[in-house]
Amino acid sequence: MITIQDLFQASYPKYKETFRSSFQQDKAANDIVKCRTSALGTYSYECEECDHILVRNYSCRNRHCPMCQGINKEVWVDQRKKDILNAPYFHVVFTMPEQLKMVIYHNQELLYDLMFKAVAETLSELSADEKYLGAQIGFLSVLHTWGQNLHYHPHIHTIVLAGGINKLNQWRNTSKKFFIPVKVLSKKFRGKFLYYLKQFYKRELLSFYGDAIYYKNPKEFQKLLDTCYSLDWYSYTKRTFSGPLAVMEYLARYTHRIAISNQRILLADMDTVTFSVRDYKDNNSQKKVTMKSVEFVRRFLMHVLPKGFVKLRYYGILANRTKATKLSLCRSLTGSPLYESIFEGLNYIEILSIIVGKDLSLCPNCKKSHLKSSLSGDSS
Repeated sequence: MITIQDLFQASYPKYKETFRSSFQQDKAANDIVKCRTSALGTYSYECEECDHILVRNYSCRNRHCPMCQGINKEVWVDQRKKDILNAPYFHVVFTMPEQLKMVIYHNQELLYDLMFKAVAETLSELSADEKYLGAQIGFLSVLHTWGQNLHYHPHIHTIVLAGGINKLNQWRNTSKKFFIPVKVLSKKFRGKFLYYLKQFYKRELLSFYGDAIYYKNPKEFQKLLDTCYSLDWYSYTKRTFSGPLAVMEYLARYTHRIAISNQRILLADMDTVTFSVRDYKDNNSQKKVTMKSVEFVRRFLMHVLPKGFVKLRYYGILANRTKATKLSLCRSLTGSPLYESIFEGLNYIEILSIIVGKDLSLCPNCKKSHLKSSLSGDSS
């Protein structure tokens, strides 16, 4: 199977001949190239029964690396199952208009934060309105910046608990439909984002480069705002869960996803790469896209996030500062069971053994004894 690591090993040096990387992009690329190779050092295990030594290479653990997300996803799902309630959940997606994408890319940390802020205020304020629910809800939001063809497409996926507690600490549930009309949701989100964007501009917090340099002219920036106000911002909702435990399994598809997985790479040669895409405008049909390998690397690196940026955030009932008390109350009001963690207290090998359904601590040579960690190895 051709992997993203293969493509970066072959094409990242060519990419650097033409393009300039940021520090974070360069780090992500080098981590992907070196992941699970001797370049990152080795660790070893020794069998006390037959003296067999098993040597492994370290993983890079970069959040943009396709080889380092599997176990993180499973552990996250296991931890978050403790937060699940017997209540309806909806998947809500907030997208940005094409006209703003260049400005967002030039101001990533500031405007990604603004996307989260606008989503959070939109959902919190509308759900508290008696016209819609009149309660405080809980929701999780995760940022994605890509489309199927790896073009820059910033948007936020949100899993919304469609029920909550009112001011009297009583539980309020919703109907089978999402409790906020999509048009109301989109209009509110649009107003929130553009209001704050205008404030950032007035405070000279925004940067403009390349083709966007003319937005430094206040009249041009106002034209941009006017255009964006006139557009219908695309947002959508869907209920996709067959039961409480399915909620986190579903969300895990989004929380630990990177721009493209190894499974989508179909073909590659010295100069080009072909990968599969899902065409949402054509009944979700599977299609193929072929491009230059250097262009593939360029598009992939567009989705490397700023250092330390938190791409998964919790709000309302699920916010860390209120979860301990409010989630317990909601669990009691909804008669929701408490799901026990299966990974808590286990080490990496023990967790991986459960995931693959095989005891990986057993010696592969004699099958009799458990491997013991050896002090040999370079962890650099």
